[in-house]
Amino acid sequence: MKNILVTGGAGFIGSNFTRYMLEHYSNYKVVVYDKLTYAGNLDNLQDVAERFNSRYAFAHADICDKEAVDQAIREHQIDTIVNFAADTHVDRSIMDPDAFVMTDVYGTYVLLEAVRKYQLERYHQIGTDEVYGHVPRGASKEADPVAPRSPYAASKASADLMINAYHITYNLPVTISRGANNVGPYQYPEKVVPLFVTNAIDNQPLPLYGDGLQVRDYQYVLDHCEAIDLVLHKGQIGEVYNIGTGTEMRNIDMTHLILKLLNKPEALIQPVIDRPGHDRRYALDVTKIRSLGWEPAHTCADAIEATVRWYVDHEAWWRKIKSGERYKEYYERQYAGREIK
Repeated sequence: MKNILVTGGAGFIGSNFTRYMLEHYSNYKVVVYDKLTYAGNLDNLQDVAERFNSRYAFAHADICDKEAVDQAIREHQIDTIVNFAADTHVDRSIMDPDAFVMTDVYGTYVLLEAVRKYQLERYHQIGTDEVYGHVPRGASKEADPVAPRSPYAASKASADLMINAYHITYNLPVTISRGANNVGPYQYPEKVVPLFVTNAIDNQPLPLYGDGLQVRDYQYVLDHCEAIDLVLHKGQIGEVYNIGTGTEMRNIDMTHLILKLLNKPEALIQPVIDRPGHDRRYALDVTKIRSLGWEPAHTCADAIEATVRWYVDHEAWWRKIKSGERYKEYYERQYAGREIK
């Protein structure tokens, strides 16, 4: 690998991964390819553009645009694609499934065709634990059937199946990682942890779904980036790797922890009507990624604490987003009238 195309690289995990790779590999060039939708933000990469200007480039384009993908690959002599590009928010997928099918499924197909056409060295897909669906007991292994329960999860499961088909049919050099819930710097504040942190800072209600007993594995984004790096360099072609802490935290406990860290009252918790089809529990068996030598540096609680600190220290970044009309319109549409009295 020398020239890596990081699709969706201006988003949350993609921007952290871009920074991580440039900091850790002095001989790699990274080209961020991003459509810059509401969650894509060049502010996430401002320091990268300044620090690594000779090894970083940006292409403003859509992964669904075959000609633009081809041009980026030829222009920058790309040999590897790491695909973070996706519509990711479950609530938005319930509102507008069409965008998720286009980006997450068709966009993945376009990238796979480009890998095949240009005989690239590697394609890595950033997946999600949500493809396994609700896990009432035990932990999901990579070979478990997918059972998605939201349009978002279904779009990501479809992409994973297409990738596997291209590997089997065309012998494409692919890998997939399925990550638990990421938290950390630059996460768009519609997601639950940055939403709750920023609302609490402003003494605004924290809209907690239902009883808050949903179970998640909150992992720190830089731990996730380190694991992706390991899969790229040591993972077996054609394989899937779960990435997470392997531990659990209830959403109500995550909420209490945020309030405690910010010294805010629990009266800010506002239960709201649960989302349709809300998966009660995700849990990943991470034995396979650990066998490559990876261990997360953060527990769930550590990840939440580090995230709270970042948002406290980077208020200008998130206030610019939350003060915009696009964010305010989404928030009103999503939460108005859902309060449980």
